[in-house]
Amino acid sequence: MTEVLATRDGAVLTLTINRPEAFNALNAAVISGLRDGLLSAAADPAIRAVVITGTGAKAFSAGADLKELVGMGPDLAHTTLAAGQRAFREIESAPIPVVAAVNGLALGGGFELILCATVPVLSTTAKLGLPESGLGLIPGYGGTQRLPRLIGQASAAHLMLTGARLEAERAYQLGLTPLPPVPPDELLSTAAELAADIAAQGPNATRAILQALSTGRDAPLDAGLGIETGLAALAVAGAESTEGINAFLERRPPMFADLETRP
Repeated sequence: MTEVLATRDGAVLTLTINRPEAFNALNAAVISGLRDGLLSAAADPAIRAVVITGTGAKAFSAGADLKELVGMGPDLAHTTLAAGQRAFREIESAPIPVVAAVNGLALGGGFELILCATVPVLSTTAKLGLPESGLGLIPGYGGTQRLPRLIGQASAAHLMLTGARLEAERAYQLGLTPLPPVPPDELLSTAAELAADIAAQGPNATRAILQALSTGRDAPLDAGLGIETGLAALAVAGAESTEGINAFLERRPPMFADLETRP
C-alpha cells in the first residue's frame, strides 16, 4: 500500500498520509514520502501550494511509529531522530506554502508536523498533543523548540509535561491557526480553498515571503529587516510586480501564469 498518496487539482497538490490501520503513524517511509513529495512540488512551476492531510476521520497522524523505535540504542536513535528533524526542517523551510488539514488526532510527531506547516486548518474534532513524557520519551521532531515559539513557554511546558490534549478551539485561541475550526465535512474543501487562494497570488512574491519568514524567524530584527529589504527590492524590479501593478491599475485579474516564475 502506498503510504503517502499524491493527488493534484490545478495548482494545488495534496499529500495524504495513508496508514489508517496505524492511525497514520509516521514511519520512515511516510516522513520520506512527505519530504520528497513536497520538494518535488516545489520544483514544479505549475504547483503553487501543497495540502498535507491524513486518511480517514480518526487521525491526521497519531505520531511516530513506536514499533520502529523499540530496542534502539542511543546512536541509532540519534541518527533516526536527526533524519526526521532534517525532513521536518525541509518541510518547514520549503519555498512553497503548506496547508495542514488536520482531521482527528494529531499527537507527537503528528502535532510536530503541523508546527512545520505554513497554515494549519483544524477540524472541530481535531485533538492535538505531545504525550511523549507519559511514555518516558520527549518530543523528538522539533516540538520542544517550535511550540514555545508559537504559544509561549508556559503553555508549551504544560502540554509537554502533562501530556494534555489540546482541543481545536483552544488551539485556535492560542494562535496555532489563524482560522477557526471547521466541521469535519468541510475540512478538506476549506483547506483546498485556502491553498487555491494562496496559489492565485504572485508565485515569486509567495516564495519571497516564505524565504523572509524562514530566514528571519530566528534572526535579530535588524538582520531580518535587511533580508526583507533585499527581497522586496527584487520584487519591485521584477516582471511579476509589473504585471500585478498594471492589472490593479487596469482593474483586471493579474496573469501571473504567463510569466516565468522559477529559475
